[in-house]
Amino acid sequence: MARNFRRPRASHAIADLNVTNLIDLGFILLVIFMIATPLIQQEQTVGVNLPSVAKAPQPKMKSDERHVAVAIDARGFYVDNQPTPLTLAQLRTRFTALAAEPKPPVIRVRGDAAVPFQKVAEVMTELQRAGLSRITIDSKTDS
Repeated sequence: MARNFRRPRASHAIADLNVTNLIDLGFILLVIFMIATPLIQQEQTVGVNLPSVAKAPQPKMKSDERHVAVAIDARGFYVDNQPTPLTLAQLRTRFTALAAEPKPPVIRVRGDAAVPFQKVAEVMTELQRAGLSRITIDSKTDS
């Protein structure tokens, strides 16, 4: 007796869907996002050699506050990780613009350890002239 291996209804659509590959793709994307998210949230700043200080508890930053980093090295001043250094006059106009905002940001001063203190004092003077009083000074702690 001969067998017929055809489906009884050839015009009927196949309702089976293999979702194994879609589940694998979903898990791979989940792992990629879990790895990439902490890397995105890291702060990217101008690399300066911060001065060392003794360990002390740092106050927690509020999540709703805006922070503007001012890095100081031998070549000049950098605001918010810009690639080219600013002069003191350009820094003064930038601080004046920041002070004119409705809610002025917290200024994070990051001075290189090899830079003379005079440059840090100049930045502090310009901050005071602009009326920006919420200032933090970054440093690294001794281990």
